[in-house]
Amino acid sequence: MQTSFTAEQLVDPQVAESEKILRRCVHCGFCTATCPTYVTLGNELDSPRGRIYLIKDMLENGRPADAEVVKHIDRCLSCLSCTTTCPSGVDYMHLVDHARVHIEKTYTRPPLDRFTRALLAAILPYPARFRAALRLAGLARPLAPVFARVKALSPFAAMLQLAPKALPSASPASSGLLAEPGLRRGRVALLEGCAQPVLDPGINAATRRLLARFGVAVVSPKGEGCCGALVHHMGREADALDFARRNVDAWMAEIEGEGIDAILITASGCGTTIKDYGHMLRLDPAYAQKAARVSALARDVTEYLATLDLPRLAARGLTVAYHSACSMQHGQKITLQPKALLKAAGFAVKDPAEGHLCCGSAGTYNILQPEISAQLKQRKVRNLEATQPDVVATGNIGCITQIRTGTEIPVLHTVELLDWAYGGPKPARLPA
Repeated sequence: MQTSFTAEQLVDPQVAESEKILRRCVHCGFCTATCPTYVTLGNELDSPRGRIYLIKDMLENGRPADAEVVKHIDRCLSCLSCTTTCPSGVDYMHLVDHARVHIEKTYTRPPLDRFTRALLAAILPYPARFRAALRLAGLARPLAPVFARVKALSPFAAMLQLAPKALPSASPASSGLLAEPGLRRGRVALLEGCAQPVLDPGINAATRRLLARFGVAVVSPKGEGCCGALVHHMGREADALDFARRNVDAWMAEIEGEGIDAILITASGCGTTIKDYGHMLRLDPAYAQKAARVSALARDVTEYLATLDLPRLAARGLTVAYHSACSMQHGQKITLQPKALLKAAGFAVKDPAEGHLCCGSAGTYNILQPEISAQLKQRKVRNLEATQPDVVATGNIGCITQIRTGTEIPVLHTVELLDWAYGGPKPARLPA
């Protein structure tokens, strides 16, 4: 793709990077076939190729974002299916990230939209606030149908519909204990995160049990928190970088202290962002090297478990439909390890049709774009149920929350099934 940025524009490192990304696009259109919004809406501007044209035009002309550009960029899930498909290696992730930052700086959203986004940014990354908000949502749930009838209020209807009817008890963070004192095989830091410990603390609890059983000590570094993904994808870059710096500081204290072999993440949406810290903080002289070191140590929990050579178990007679989260298969290119681990643990694993398409969760997307999200959820659930599984497994809390609202089939994190298979308690959501 030809570009016409001026030398003055290219002094800005963000613009210079976007220009390089744009020049790799060859207009082939392969991305349109695997883009969930294009497949759903059929609008070229809601495909990666269409959005690339919009972003190019906006950045080259150095103009503020307008309502048309914002509409189509907001509809992007950042699922990154297009990057898996693209034969030219277009780095769409960083291009759309730049576009969102530009939108946040140059476009004034309608008041209710601004309020909704500010509310999400002020609540979701903070577990105590999020837990309190979910309790209030339980009281307000009867209002969801009323909100749903007013388009401007549909995000609030989506919030109420997504809120669980009952919250699990908080599970305090603790270091893993080795099953046998002389068995130590490693030491890792485990991201506690923000939304996941509120919605499903059993995921990290299962991770600690499983790792301890195989001789891996787990630490929870003081000071770490939200990875920044939620605000990052809303274009609130200053907030995202603040979260990243705080986590880098927390993990570097462990790295330079007793040392860790890896930073484990059980929410693949967080994993994609943490693995990108080196890029996000590349222009910060105080953090660039430290962030790159942290990103190099970041691992999805299934990546790490695959290195432990867990024993093979007899068949359990349980069929698992594996939903590969977009942030797992497209963002981190992890496709084989979770399924291989489940098979080795004795589960029969099935792949649903259209596994490359997003379930519609995508961070805050199911709140900010509830209509498109609902269509994608229905399509995903239909494909999962067609495999006739006993349980659905996935590696991202957003997907778990989204899919659970559309099916009666139990939806669990992959590590919960692995913990059970290797001696842990049976997940409570599994039927007798």
